[in-house]
Amino acid sequence: MSGGGCSIVWFRRDLRVEDNSALTAGMRAGAVVAVFIWAPEEEGQYQPGRVSRWWLKHSLAQLDSSLRNLGISLVTKRSTDCVSSLLEVINSTGASQLFFNHLYDPLSLIRDQRVKEVLTAQGIAVRSFNADLLYEPWEVNDEHGQPFTTFSAFWERCLSMPYDPEAPLLPPKRIIAGDVSRCSSDTLVFEDESEKASNALLARAWSPGWSNANKALTAFINGPLIEYSKNRRKVDSATTSFLSPHLHFGEVSVKKVFHLVRIKQVLWANEGNKAGEESVNLFLKSIGLREYSRYISFNHPYSHERPLLGHLRFFPWVVNESYFKAWRQGRTGYPLVDAGMRELWATGWLHDRVRVVVSSFFVKVLQLPWRWGMKYFWDTLLDADLESDALGWQYISGTLPDGRPFDQIDNPQFQGYKFDPNGEYVRRWLPELARIPTEWIHHPWNAPEPVLQAAGIELGSNYPLPIVGIDAAKARLEEALTEMWQQEASARAAIENGTEEGLGDSSDAIPIAFPQDIQMEESHEPARHNAPPVARPYEDQMVPSITSSLFRAEEEETSSDLRNTTGDSRAEVPINANIRQNARARETLNQRMLQAVQGNTLVQNTAVELRNDAEDSTAESSSSGSRRERDGGVVPVWSPPASSYSDQIVGDENGRGAGTSYLQRHPQSHQLMNWRQLPQTG
Repeated sequence: MSGGGCSIVWFRRDLRVEDNSALTAGMRAGAVVAVFIWAPEEEGQYQPGRVSRWWLKHSLAQLDSSLRNLGISLVTKRSTDCVSSLLEVINSTGASQLFFNHLYDPLSLIRDQRVKEVLTAQGIAVRSFNADLLYEPWEVNDEHGQPFTTFSAFWERCLSMPYDPEAPLLPPKRIIAGDVSRCSSDTLVFEDESEKASNALLARAWSPGWSNANKALTAFINGPLIEYSKNRRKVDSATTSFLSPHLHFGEVSVKKVFHLVRIKQVLWANEGNKAGEESVNLFLKSIGLREYSRYISFNHPYSHERPLLGHLRFFPWVVNESYFKAWRQGRTGYPLVDAGMRELWATGWLHDRVRVVVSSFFVKVLQLPWRWGMKYFWDTLLDADLESDALGWQYISGTLPDGRPFDQIDNPQFQGYKFDPNGEYVRRWLPELARIPTEWIHHPWNAPEPVLQAAGIELGSNYPLPIVGIDAAKARLEEALTEMWQQEASARAAIENGTEEGLGDSSDAIPIAFPQDIQMEESHEPARHNAPPVARPYEDQMVPSITSSLFRAEEEETSSDLRNTTGDSRAEVPINANIRQNARARETLNQRMLQAVQGNTLVQNTAVELRNDAEDSTAESSSSGSRRERDGGVVPVWSPPASSYSDQIVGDENGRGAGTSYLQRHPQSHQLMNWRQLPQTG
């Protein structure tokens, strides 16, 4: 056992011993102390839900077992401040180095930057690595050095990069243990007594842990993958990989998935198996969507809070908690939607096609605020993932440049016969409809009375009538879009006249509060005392600025995003975008980020498939930097940008692009929002 001078390896969402860059670096440096810190309060309103906590509990147990077999144990700490806990572990172990792997959500970027500042000021060497992506977000840019704003262009560039993703690292044979005799572990509690009965059911279907993740990957590659292109949309059978929760918790590396699948693709290509090749391409696209979610999160850090297309700020969302409750409980009267929501509650899982159906119904038919739906997914999904969920809900809500047209409503009845043609999925999750003939199973309200009686169905009693008619929803959506465009035009006219009236009318200016009946309170980040800023070490992760325009009030005129749609500098996101903090807390956070990353700029599962035939977008906004090395801990240094976004809109695989009449009628409004120019009131 080694004493002073050991290295701390900080585990987060990388709960594996193989292909773990931070763990490998720690081993090469000498003795290792492995640490996991449970600090859910730091996540604010996005604390892990019940099923996510259940998964985390079992994943950590397997990680600890694996580490013990290699010669060390996992030190666990319960905390409300990761920095304080890391300092405590450093002081008790005499560690001189900290290694960890990158995360890309806004809260983690802020926290990780603070960790590097504080620990570096204490004389601790800090290095961070890429263990979550094929390529770092700052490595993938267009020919002008700007980040992409459409998935197809982004993924095409990833597949044509001049260098392949690094090969996965083998698991270690033995790890030298650091001295933890004075570093006690805290007992972590992930579930209370009321949750244990429900959680016990999850173990029947799921096996968390990194070794189980590898088993799931092998089973998929040797089984369903070859027919993935044919079967991936069938919701009544196991046709997908079920890897998303394993990927979220980092139990298997995306690089390993990518390389093993590509090996299969080469084998099938040599055999002339075109179906297998197509299946691999489609599955890799789902991996690409996960990459893109982190890419968007990194470049647009409040995409989980705000629409990326400016005019959507003015959409008049329906704030109706009765609708929200009916949707959550699977009581909307649309069988495919209801079956999906009941499966989600019972299992913590949804097929990606069903996720599209229920989220599209939520946004287009019920017209409820998309953030409500995304937050409910976060609270209930096993694979809840902030970046992926934000990408999916923004896509469905038409708030991405290549998102689905907002004026397009998919009829759940037709979607039912498309994805569940025999009604087996609906019958499994809606037993009250089990006896109705397939002819009527996706629209029982049209069934003749004798058919309903024979099936034991009394509409409005044991199964609800449709909560909203599709024709009525279409009419209401058209009215809402008209109102949105009128408010947007009013805001533009006000700006052109030199006033700012109209901007305050945005329904997103003051975020719509989450309903309280499902405990969706927003938590405020606890106040912290920060060490003085220090120079960023060369191996620092590139963390862009989230500096609020509160600090630029004297430099730039506010509220000009609608006026400067083609000439704005790169968008910056105000800290108070959606976590409603008091002025003092907001100022503290802004000062911390201004000190931490002065001069840089930060402008963000696979659940929802971005179905688009790519057109390259040009002049997308970002800043560019020089890349010094490929080492996981060595990152580029960015300089402030001076570029603009394009209003490129692309179509989807069905030829129904976001550039249809809905957006083409208003070509001036398709710009990605310049957050820096928004008014700072509210």
